[in-house]
This record gives sequence, structure tokens and C-alpha cells, in this order.
Amino acid sequence: MKVLVLTTSYPRDANDPAGQFVLDAVENVRVRGVDVEVVSPASFRHFELAYGHGIVGNIRARPWLLLLAPLFLWNFRRAAASREADLVHAHWLAAGAVAMTLRKPYVVQVWGTDVELARRVPWLARPVLRRARLVIAASHSLADAARELGARDVRVVPSGVEIPESVGAPEEPPHVLYVGRLSAEKGVLELVQAARGLPLRVVGDGPLRTQVPDAVGFVPPSELGASYERAAIVAVPSRREGYGVVAREAMARGRPVVASAVGGLLDAVVDGETGLLVPPGDVTALRAALERLLDDPELRARLGAAARERARHELSFDAATDALLRVYEDALS
Repeated sequence: MKVLVLTTSYPRDANDPAGQFVLDAVENVRVRGVDVEVVSPASFRHFELAYGHGIVGNIRARPWLLLLAPLFLWNFRRAAASREADLVHAHWLAAGAVAMTLRKPYVVQVWGTDVELARRVPWLARPVLRRARLVIAASHSLADAARELGARDVRVVPSGVEIPESVGAPEEPPHVLYVGRLSAEKGVLELVQAARGLPLRVVGDGPLRTQVPDAVGFVPPSELGASYERAAIVAVPSRREGYGVVAREAMARGRPVVASAVGGLLDAVVDGETGLLVPPGDVTALRAALERLLDDPELRARLGAAARERARHELSFDAATDALLRVYEDALS
């Protein structure tokens, strides 16, 4: 089987965090013997629409970039059209629009931001989803959204994360960790407000960097594991979240997660079992949850152990790859 992966986000080198979860899926499918070729903005001229703050973030910062979107898609299609494949796997709806023009069977995977935008212009997304052999969603929330937009056959395939053989003890005194983009939808400003006076470490970058002055910026993916292990608690306070890779990476390392009760986070965090859930945007509830865990090492240990066990059974690369290969086989059958 030869698969062509089309994605609007993909690492350009070993230290680039962009689209790391797409790379992980590609590499694990290759290990199973599938011939995979990737076309991403690293393969063609993207007019600064990709990378940086992401396509949506870049357009928000410089709205005139939207005028270059047709050229971006044209270059994307031209780079993809020269490749041979039995099946096309498009990540995000923009790549799905390119896949739809290639006259090859394709599956499209939705991730969150694309679905939010598609709700504003559903007539653009509907043909992409309906013509796909199958639609892949990383969470049940995303699957429901895809069906609302016209997808007929949707499969939930959680994205795999690395499950280390062992994990070390967190640093003392305990601190809270945030990892991700510094943007409004991630709830990072609510977290900064809720954690005022509490030990908080912020790893990430984005348009709100000036409002989070202590943020250390992005770190290479190879160094993130150490950041998780040093932390006692990982906070994922998103206002919306299609999947929530950070929550699952934290679980894999035995760290309890304090997360907003939204989207794909509801698939991962079981309140009182693998972490604590709070209403999105509720600063008071978020602070109470953080303080509760910081003050109770036994509760942290119990939730963290349950989180790691759940990740081991449901979120391994092997489980994710098995599910993805079944999707490929069904799409071609």
C-alpha cells in the first residue's frame, strides 16, 4: 500500500514542534511496512501562511495573507499531483480540499480549528467530507462535529503518544506546567490569572507571548518529556480543544491533568480518576483545582497512576497505528 499524506503542518527538522503528531503517525505506519510520502508546506512555497503561529494565527496577525490563500492551495495541489498513491490521507480540511481534486481515493482527518472555521462556511466543507471514503476524528467531539458538517462515515482514532518505560518523580516543591500555543482559545490567560502566586511554568509561544512574560518559548519535542516529568500537575485550560495532545502526553508520564471540560479533553480526563475537570473560562474553579492538587500529594499520585495506566492501554502508538491501518484498509476495500 502506498499512502500520500497531505498536511498543512509538519516538522521541518528534529527541533520543530509543528505537526509533530502527524509525523508520529507517519513514522509508525512506515514501521508497519506502508510506503508513505508526505507533502507539506515544507515541500512548496507557502507565502508565510504556514508555520509561525499556524495558518489561522498568521492570517489573524496579517489579514492580507488571506489574499494569498488561492496561491497557497494551488502550490499545494501542484506538489501533491505529481505523486503516485493508492490512498491519500489529508490532515485538516484545507488539505482535504486539495485531496478532493486529485482523483484518488482519500480520507480526511479533522483536528479542531478547521472544524470551527468550517462551521462558519459549511458549504465549503461539506463536499470535502462527503466525497471522502472515510473521515477520521481524534475524539468523539470532533466526530460529532464532522457528522454535523456532512460526513457520512466517521471513525474515531485517538492520536498515539509515547509511553515511556518508566517515569521519574516530580520536582520538589511541586509546580504546575502548561505546554502549548499562547493563544486565547488555549485559555492560557485564564491560567495565568488563576495561578497568580502559585508555582507555574509555561512552555510555548504564540500571539499572547507579551502577556505571559515568564514563558520559556517552545522547546524541542525531544526535551518535552523532561518538562512533563519535572511537573507535579499539567494544566490544559482550553476554551475549546479538538483533541488535546498535551493532556495525553502528561497522562503517559503519570501526571494528573487539570483540564477544561470541553471537546476532546472529555475523552481523556475522567474527573476524579485521571485528573480534574473544570468549566472552561472559570478562573475560580481552575484555581481551586490547582490548589487542591498542589496541597494533596496522595491525590496527585493516585490520579497520576490511573492516568498512566489508561494511557498505556488506550493511547500507545501501537493502538493508534492498528486503528489507522484498519481505516486505510476499509477505505480501499
